[in-house]
Amino acid sequence: MKTGRPSPGARLRSWLAAKLVGPPRAPGSREELLHLIEQARADSLVDTDALTMVEGVIQVADLRVRDIMVPRAQMKVLGRDEPFDELLRRVVETKHSRFPVIGDDKGEVVGILLAKDLLGYCARDEDRFNIREVLRAAVFVPESKRLNVLLKEFRASRNHMAIVVDEYGAAAGLVTIEDVLEQIVGEIEDEHDIEEGASILKLGTDEYNVKAQTPIEDFNASFGTELDDDACDTIGGFVTHAFGRVPKNGEHISLGGLDFHVVRADSRRIHLLKVRRGADAERPPAAQSATPLERD
Repeated sequence: MKTGRPSPGARLRSWLAAKLVGPPRAPGSREELLHLIEQARADSLVDTDALTMVEGVIQVADLRVRDIMVPRAQMKVLGRDEPFDELLRRVVETKHSRFPVIGDDKGEVVGILLAKDLLGYCARDEDRFNIREVLRAAVFVPESKRLNVLLKEFRASRNHMAIVVDEYGAAAGLVTIEDVLEQIVGEIEDEHDIEEGASILKLGTDEYNVKAQTPIEDFNASFGTELDDDACDTIGGFVTHAFGRVPKNGEHISLGGLDFHVVRADSRRIHLLKVRRGADAERPPAAQSATPLERD
């Protein structure tokens, strides 16, 4: 009659396995954890996107605000004393939803203006507009703040933008909740980003947004350049190779008569570049027809 209990042989094998192998061991380091997750992906237990997000979550705990912030020189700001018409023009031109408002210079941020707060003044007397009545308080964070802490604060306060200040209290740049989330999930595109399937967005006569994944062959065809594609396949890889490292947001380099500004990048790769022609660079016909889409 069966009792449902394991046989003595089965119990012995189980005891020997526990003694020889031991219980499952938790990862002893971050590298071991990532290795286990990579093995799970190889075994089709998780997909590549899940692996990338886990890597991003782990990375966010190490990164600080200074690593991903938009530098002060690249900030799109509004002046506290600018007339309504000029404010509205610049809001429409940039298509951002939030703007730091500055006093005498970019180092003095006096508040945040939401683009939607200007809408009510478009249908009535503009002379009644007073920017001080619609300014929102700015959130200031130090360059050294960890991204995981900042993300928690963003969620708790429901703020989407923070002004990064240096040790003297002057604005050194800005960071948004989107910047932090992109470190986890990758680039977040909105309706003003380059359309899917397109690689180049024309901003002006000699200024373009270019996806870093654009093949160098396509880039050369659009810009009439002869950048070497022996070492790299994409324009992002080409720029990274020229730096000798993965550049940070706001860094720039001149190559082949073009100025490359890094718009979006994380610690692993570049996502988006802004390309400008140098003053002495000739603009060939090919560049004039480089995927003219809506302005970012």
